[in-house]
Amino acid sequence: MALHCKVSNTVASTSLLGGSKRLLHLPKSYPIHCNMVSPSSTLGLGPLKLHNKVGSRLRPCRVKREENSQTTNVESISVDEDTLKQDLETAIQEENYVEAARIRDRLKELQEDNKASVLSANTRFYQAFRNGDLAAMESLWSKTGKPCCVHPGAKGITGYDDVMESWEVVWMNYEFPLLIELKDVEVHVRGEVGYVTCMEFVKTKGSSSWGAQFVSNVFEKIDGEWFICIHHASPVDI
Repeated sequence: MALHCKVSNTVASTSLLGGSKRLLHLPKSYPIHCNMVSPSSTLGLGPLKLHNKVGSRLRPCRVKREENSQTTNVESISVDEDTLKQDLETAIQEENYVEAARIRDRLKELQEDNKASVLSANTRFYQAFRNGDLAAMESLWSKTGKPCCVHPGAKGITGYDDVMESWEVVWMNYEFPLLIELKDVEVHVRGEVGYVTCMEFVKTKGSSSWGAQFVSNVFEKIDGEWFICIHHASPVDI
């Protein structure tokens, strides 16, 4: 049974990640709308409650900002997938099968390179999530268009600034690093868009239970690098 609610000005909720209840104070303009699910579908943690005190200010999020010595190594690929596909079609039409085989092998290598790069971007996303590293999280999201983030049990939040603020809210009062495990990870790439699906298990310090979500992370390729543009986490009973 779904419960839809409207909350004046902002929000408040039982832990989005599993564990004890926490009161979240959000800025008056924070654009979260509750889209509650029944307690049985939130891992037995009770319904998500989101509050905001009018006139209150967001308490600074105690995030851990780590100096990441690992630079992003993105292989520069001079020939894109569409060009190779056109070349392959031309080679077949001209019955140049040796060249067609070479291009087909290059296409396969390119697709594997893209999958590896998307997986690497997904790994960096979870590293920032695990450590509560807001600076790293900010660098991983696409700033173009309208990125969208759907936290467990909540409605979608769109726009780069609002998405970043939502991570501050989710991380508020937690101690880092969080325990995060991923299972059933799959990656798919179609041209300039890639996506990862997986089961995500999150446990906070002091909690005896794990929060389980089915997650879809969508990435777009911008100037040779992969940036996350959609994060959608749906609660799963375990």
